[in-house]
Amino acid sequence: MRTPTTLLLLVGAILFSGTVHVRSDASDHRYKERDTVPLYANKVGPFHNPSETYRYFDLPFCIPEGVKEKKEALGEVLNGDRLVSAPYKLNFREEKEGEVYCNKKLSKEEVKQFRKAVEKDYYFQMYYDDLPIWGFIGKVDKDIKSDPSEYKYFLYKHIQFEILYNKDRVIEISARMDPHSLVDLTEDKEVDAEFMYTVKWKETETPFEKRMEKYSMSSSLPHHLEIHWFSIINSCVTVLLLTGFLATILMRVLKNDFMKYAQDEEAADDQEETGWKYIHGDVFRFPTHNSLFAASLGSGTQLFTLTVFIFMLALVGVFYPYNRGALFTALVVIYALTSGIAGYTSASFYCQLEGKSWVRNLLLTGCLFCGPLFLTFCFLNTVAITYTATAALPFGTIVVIVLIWTLVTSPLLVLGGIAGKNSKAEFQAPCRTTKYPREIPPLPWYRSAIPQMAMAGFLPFSAIYIELYYIFASVWGHRIYTIYSILFIVFIILIIVTAFITVALTYFQLAAEDHQWWWRSFLCGGSTGLFIYAYCLYYYYARSDMSGFMQTSFFFGYMACICYGFFLMLGTVGFRAALLFVRHIYRSIKCE
Repeated sequence: MRTPTTLLLLVGAILFSGTVHVRSDASDHRYKERDTVPLYANKVGPFHNPSETYRYFDLPFCIPEGVKEKKEALGEVLNGDRLVSAPYKLNFREEKEGEVYCNKKLSKEEVKQFRKAVEKDYYFQMYYDDLPIWGFIGKVDKDIKSDPSEYKYFLYKHIQFEILYNKDRVIEISARMDPHSLVDLTEDKEVDAEFMYTVKWKETETPFEKRMEKYSMSSSLPHHLEIHWFSIINSCVTVLLLTGFLATILMRVLKNDFMKYAQDEEAADDQEETGWKYIHGDVFRFPTHNSLFAASLGSGTQLFTLTVFIFMLALVGVFYPYNRGALFTALVVIYALTSGIAGYTSASFYCQLEGKSWVRNLLLTGCLFCGPLFLTFCFLNTVAITYTATAALPFGTIVVIVLIWTLVTSPLLVLGGIAGKNSKAEFQAPCRTTKYPREIPPLPWYRSAIPQMAMAGFLPFSAIYIELYYIFASVWGHRIYTIYSILFIVFIILIIVTAFITVALTYFQLAAEDHQWWWRSFLCGGSTGLFIYAYCLYYYYARSDMSGFMQTSFFFGYMACICYGFFLMLGTVGFRAALLFVRHIYRSIKCE
C-alpha cells in the first residue's frame, strides 16, 4: 500500500516528466513527401522587452479557419508561450513560390496598430517541428532623418522559408523577410495587403541528433569562450589569493593566539584575558529572533539544494536551447520536492536553539521565501493582465501551482519539520555559556554591520560579475546560454569565496570581543545578493534597451526575488562556515 508521501512524490515525478524530456514528442516525427509538418505561431513583442510578449494574432494578421491552440505543459505556460496553428502550410519537401495565403484590407486602426508595433521593433516567434523561427514584422526607414515624424514605416508581407532536411527528417529552418515586398504604414489610411510566402527545401548531411547544435554553438564561439575562461581565471586567481592570504594570516594569528593562551594558563590565574578567548562564555549564546534565524537557515539550505539539482540537470543536457519551459518546470517541481529539507533544517536547528513554538517556526519557514515571491507574482501578474500579455498566467495554471504548493510543498515541509523536531539533536558548544552576557566594548564605525556587509559582498561579487552579464543577456534578452560547466565552476568559486570571507570577518569580530556573530555572519554571507541587485540597476540603464512600465516592473520585481534567494542561500553558506570555524578554535583552547 502506497503512503501519502509516495503518492506526493509520484505526482511530482509525473509533473516533472511532462516537460523535462531531452527531446519532445513532436521532434521525433519522420515524414513522407507532402506530409503535414506542425507549424505553430507562438508570440510577438518588442525585441528589447523580452517579458512583454503578446499572442501572435493580437496583431491583425490574417486568421486562418479552424485555428487550434496547442496544449502546453506547465513550464511552457510559465515561460509565456501560447502556441496556435500558423497560417502557413509547410508540407514536407513541398516547394512554393510566392504563395498568397491572404488578401486583406487593413483599416485605419489596424494600420495604426501595425505601425506602433513596427516602431517598437516587434518580432515574431514560431516553431516548425519544434525548431524556432524568428523574424521582424516590419522595418522603419529613417533615411538619415533626425525628425521621427519624417520616418517611414513598412510591414513585411512576404516571408521566405528555407528548410534543410536529411532523408525523412527536418533538420533546420530559417525565415527571411523579402525587403522589396512591403506595405506602407506611414499614413493613417486604409491599405490593401497581399500576404504571401515562399518555401525552399534543401538536402543536408547534418544528422537529426545534431540539429540543435546550431543554437548551442552561438555561446561557444571562440571569442565568447575566451571571455568566459578569462572570467574563470580571474575568479580562480581571486580565490587563490584570498584563500592563501586568509589561511596564512589566520593560521599564523591563531597559532600565536593558541601559544599566548597556553602561556597565560601557566601564568598567574588572576591575569586578565583579552581577545577572542575572553568572550568564550558568550560566543555560543543563542541569537535573538531564533525562530527567524532557523527559518532563514532552512530556506537557504533548500535553495542551495535546489541550485545544485538544477546544475545537475543542466550538466546532463536537459536544458538544451529552446526546450520550452523545461527550466521553469524543474524549478517549480524541485522546489516543491525539496521543501522537506527546509522543514527539517529549520525545525531541528530551532529545537537546538531551545525554541518551543516549532509549529510557528515551520509556518515562518514556509512563508519566508514563498511569501515575498507570491506577493511579487500577484502584482506582476496583475500588470501583465492589464497589458493582456502572455506573461499573465491563466487561472488554470494558477490553480495547478496552488495545488502543488498545497498537496506537495506544505505536507513535505510539515513532515520534514516533524522529523527535525524528533531528531533530538543538541547544539554542540565546546564552551559553557555564562548566565549574563558581557558588555561589548565600543567599536569603530567600520566594524559595524553595514560596512562589514559591504566588504563581505564585494569579493564574491567580483568573482562572478563577468559571468553575470551573459546570464542577464540570456534571461533578459535573446542570447543563448549553454556553457553550464563554466557556470558551475563559477558557482563553486562563489561558495568558496563567500565561506572564506565570512570566516575572516567573524574572526576579526571575535578578536574585537564582539560576541554577536550569529546574525552578522549570515548577513555578511548573504550581502552578495545585494551587490547582484545593484548590478541589476547598472545592467538596466547601461547595458540594455528595456523600457516601459511592464518590462521595468518585471525586471526589478523578479530580480528582487532572485537576489533575495541568493541572500538566503549565501547567508546560510556564510553562517555554516563561520560556525565550523568558531567551534574549531574554541575546541583548541581550554575553556573554564
